[in-house]
Amino acid sequence: MQIDQHFDLIIIGTGSGNSLPSPEFDDKSIAIVEEGTFGGTCLNVGCIPTKMFVYAAEAAQHARESAKLGIDATVNKVDWPGIVTRVFDGRIDKIARGGEEYRRGDETPNITVFDRHGSFVGPRTIRTGQGETEEIISGDQVVLAAGSRPFIPPVIAESGVRFHTNDDIMRLKHQPEHIVILGGGFIAMEFAHIFDGLGSKVTVLNRSDKLLRQQDELVSDRFTELAKKRFDVRLGVDVTAAAQDGETVRLTLSDGSKVDGDALLVATGRVPNGDRLDADAGGVQLDRAGRVVVDDYGRTTAEGVWALGDVSSPYMLKHVANAEARAIQHNLLHPEDLRAFPHDNVPSAVFTEPQVATVGLTEKQAREAGYDITVKVQAYGAVAYGWAMEEEDGFAKLIADKKSGRLLGAHYMGPQASTLIQQLITVMAYDIDVRDFAQRQYWIHPALPELTENALLGLEFD
Repeated sequence: MQIDQHFDLIIIGTGSGNSLPSPEFDDKSIAIVEEGTFGGTCLNVGCIPTKMFVYAAEAAQHARESAKLGIDATVNKVDWPGIVTRVFDGRIDKIARGGEEYRRGDETPNITVFDRHGSFVGPRTIRTGQGETEEIISGDQVVLAAGSRPFIPPVIAESGVRFHTNDDIMRLKHQPEHIVILGGGFIAMEFAHIFDGLGSKVTVLNRSDKLLRQQDELVSDRFTELAKKRFDVRLGVDVTAAAQDGETVRLTLSDGSKVDGDALLVATGRVPNGDRLDADAGGVQLDRAGRVVVDDYGRTTAEGVWALGDVSSPYMLKHVANAEARAIQHNLLHPEDLRAFPHDNVPSAVFTEPQVATVGLTEKQAREAGYDITVKVQAYGAVAYGWAMEEEDGFAKLIADKKSGRLLGAHYMGPQASTLIQQLITVMAYDIDVRDFAQRQYWIHPALPELTENALLGLEFD
């Protein structure tokens, strides 16, 4: 096999993988292989643009619900094309283009960009492109940061109906009047919030009996109750058939009912892209889910090949991919002093209405692990700023070990949940004893963090 070019380092994927070439790598030849748009899922079709839509939806929803605050407000119009333009033309697409131009430019002369699909043809040897565009490159080190893609159930994929995923739903030319969302997890609930907030009718179809079922049971149960009041929620159902009737998608459900919509969003999970790398040819092992197998340091089963992010990580979260990238960056530069992936106390948030944030164990997990626990559920409506917001549904739930004072888990559901939880992420990261944590610092009154203060004070210890 003829090698067209050899590099010190090959990186496949430009999400978190694109952050690897720091100035310490300026003396190394680097190939970056990206068949899609620079920036990966988070920048282009995930975390960042969705939150820009979420914020717009929240503004509209808060206006509609302002009567409880004594304000008479209405939403006169939602300019969907204007929102799309603001998000993508104004921000996202410029950043993606700029990222690629930077890597191709004079500022990084040691980097070569291959805008084609990359896959193994041998140990640390990658085919980029096909036919006339094909080039074979090899590297001393290879980092796989190839991400993931939406999972499409066969009943939808094989039906021929028009459907959308997070990859394209935000670029629709027109806002749907009625969107049907298949799924009940993070992505499904964020888009349900977006479209309902902006005025579309939303129907949610979920095969399990609750939404956000991976969350703490109280969070999942309470969120499901609230979602039923806001959306048309069908639980415990599967799609058994799908058909296209003009502009309408018609789904037949396992309970015999049918649902029509002018847009269908499939949000039933994501699949690692390990199966698209011809991993066997490179000696890289995949697990049953198609995830690249790595050890604690990011090393795959092939010498000199590393992996990070959605293609290998059990946590499909951007902040985890970034942390893994920092660890691999260190390990490439300091092979004598390997740094493990920081997978302890991984937090996450769901940017819906109400917002949800979590870190650590659920109550069920803590009990199953054998801890003698103390639990406190603190309502937003029991603190002064909660009164100001007329917040009736939100809460913080803390779980701690009675004997040691160690915080085991924190779960927030309500306004600013993703911000409020950060202090308790710090508590867990530094293993701070929470038995006197609330008393040893000031909590600004009457700010919303008093929710956390009161939850901590409500924990009962031996």
